Amino acid sequence: MGPDFRDEETFFSVFAIFFPAATGILAGANISGDLADPQSAIPKGTLLAIIITGVVYIAVAISNGSCIVRDATGDDNDTMLGSLENCTDAACTLGYDFSICKKERISGEITCFLNLMNCFCEVMSLVSGFGPLITAGIFSATLSSALASLVSAPKVFQALCRDNIYPGLHVFAKGYGKNNEPLRAYVLTFIIGLAFILIAELNIIAPIISNFFLASYALINFSVFHASLANSPGWRPSFKYYNKWVSLSGAVLCCVVMFVINWWAALFTNVIVLALYIYVSYKKPDVNWGSSTQALMYNQALSHCLHLTGVEDHIKNFREPNSSNISPCLYLSFRPQCLMMSGYPDSRPALVYLVHAFTKNVGLMICGHVRTGYRRPNHKEMMNEQVRYQRWLLKTQIKAFYTPVFAEDLRQGARFLLQTTGLGRLKPNTLVVGFKNNWRDGNMKEVETYINTLHDAFDLQYGLVVLRLKEGLDISHIQGQEKTPAMKDLLVSVNIKDFDSDSSKPSSKTTSCQSSPLIFKDTKSRPAHLSPADQRLLTAGQQFKKKQHKGTIDVWWLFDDGGLTLLIPYLLTNKKKWRDCKIRVFIGGKINRIDHDRRAMAALLSKFRIDFSDITVLGDINIKPKKHNKEVFQNMIEPYRLKEDDMEQEDADRLKAQEPWRITDNELELYRAKSNRQIRLNELLQEHSSTANLIVITMPLARKGTVSSALYMAWLDTLSKDLPPILLVRGNHQSVLTFYS
Repeated sequence: MGPDFRDEETFFSVFAIFFPAATGILAGANISGDLADPQSAIPKGTLLAIIITGVVYIAVAISNGSCIVRDATGDDNDTMLGSLENCTDAACTLGYDFSICKKERISGEITCFLNLMNCFCEVMSLVSGFGPLITAGIFSATLSSALASLVSAPKVFQALCRDNIYPGLHVFAKGYGKNNEPLRAYVLTFIIGLAFILIAELNIIAPIISNFFLASYALINFSVFHASLANSPGWRPSFKYYNKWVSLSGAVLCCVVMFVINWWAALFTNVIVLALYIYVSYKKPDVNWGSSTQALMYNQALSHCLHLTGVEDHIKNFREPNSSNISPCLYLSFRPQCLMMSGYPDSRPALVYLVHAFTKNVGLMICGHVRTGYRRPNHKEMMNEQVRYQRWLLKTQIKAFYTPVFAEDLRQGARFLLQTTGLGRLKPNTLVVGFKNNWRDGNMKEVETYINTLHDAFDLQYGLVVLRLKEGLDISHIQGQEKTPAMKDLLVSVNIKDFDSDSSKPSSKTTSCQSSPLIFKDTKSRPAHLSPADQRLLTAGQQFKKKQHKGTIDVWWLFDDGGLTLLIPYLLTNKKKWRDCKIRVFIGGKINRIDHDRRAMAALLSKFRIDFSDITVLGDINIKPKKHNKEVFQNMIEPYRLKEDDMEQEDADRLKAQEPWRITDNELELYRAKSNRQIRLNELLQEHSSTANLIVITMPLARKGTVSSALYMAWLDTLSKDLPPILLVRGNHQSVLTFYS
């Protein structure tokens, strides 16, 4: 009474042929756009269709099995005249011996057609009251199933093409008529269907179709499970008995059945699906589906942030180098979490690209922007700007966050950012700013605000990094010329060929491109009317975006600030664009101990496992600078001196209170040695590092409240003037280079 599979057929090979009959489950979902109430109609209609067709299929199988035997010749002379002892078939109970049918099947000469095994197309006609009615029903069912697929599949394909995910498919996104019918997709579907029909063998076609249907059902089930796992508030299934583990079981079962039916076809299908997924992941199309992947990423990010918050600081992150437990194993475990005062990110590209170079895949990078002015921007305007420049960062492949704030002045806004930016342990610990090149030409109140912002960073235990380029950093005045025709090419795109102008493509990319001002890549196509200074400024703005030529990163480690001055060059040389640059270390020392200091420093760097090409001990660092350079420094600070000897003491005190940035005579005399030191350091920098790709030097400190802003700016200016790109670095005296034993 059990199954009797023959000719190497198995349950799963028969299942593969039958399965396409049960693939109309998604017919309603595929045309959901045409339904008045899809939320109610799809589950009710689908479940009702499954119940009705399931009952019909089972009833047909039972009725056929009840009316027709497995083997029969159709000849009345097969009646058994002898004993029934050797007869084992079901027909034996009816007094018939059809054993000849089995013998014929073995020999290959089949004459038994009136049975379940060999009558492929006439079984229903045999048991029906009117045979032609069955033929008409088969034709109608085939036509309805084909039409359902021909209508639903092109609509799904059209939606896929609209997103412009895969190249060349956008031509099928075009719709026609009032209902936006995908005629081009209809034609493509017809051609594919015709190609399979021409195979003319149902037993060959059905397993192929079953394989792809099972793959699609596996993906749908897994998508449902994934959406449930992400726990998104927007995922609210209305089905009462829904369970995510049933969905996962269905996905696994579909995959298993695929391989059981035909392993090589299943493998081929999975390779195609995986290739399509990898392409989408790599291409990152400019679409927003609100997918469960995004929801799960959010869940995981939130969970990890909360987990980090509950983890105590590990001793290797904060133990001092002079710990009693010391070994040559290096842990550069400090991560530079940088808050960069960039303004609009595209207005200071050199600053953005350099900071990204040593924070990429290592630490946090936040582009802080303090907006000031009399008119407070509304919330919508601020949000639009945030989206716009975050998109710019994504387009330029810079892993950073853009955070704008509105404040009365730079210092207040910087305080907001310093105190509130970050989430848990993902909080900045280093402030990065550009050097104020025009400090002598502007309002000294702005200089006072700038210096006070640096002091605020130190007060809040931030490390500090100041970048200076002799050409400058800010190109916003050039971008302000965007309205002139000659400048339009400057701000349109990094690479215009990335954006196809075909009008049939979706407009999302065009919109995002236009809303994100990207600095152009090709320096040869710059507008001819730019001044030479602006030409040099634009070139300098792109220098850290390119691969650095063979050269050096000169580290002037003059004070122990925790090691940040040494950590940044180390992180840079680990990046592909800076790999050809070697680290040279310069330290101060005494003339009679140069060899000893060099060996000690080499041993220290070896314990830290930091590769270096040379160590230079400067024994002449404390000698007096040249007279000419001292005169240049005096001329620089002359306009900012208080000159209290030329006025009454009361007037001098009043002027100092009104203009606290002014330099008093006592202050100048008290810090004369430190001023001379900055002049001398610049002379040494000019001598030793004038050809370096980048200079990283320990930043001099000024005691808050005792050193005026003008004098401190003069120190920084004198130290860093007329040099290659230079980073002035000062850590918060927390060790970032540790080693154990």
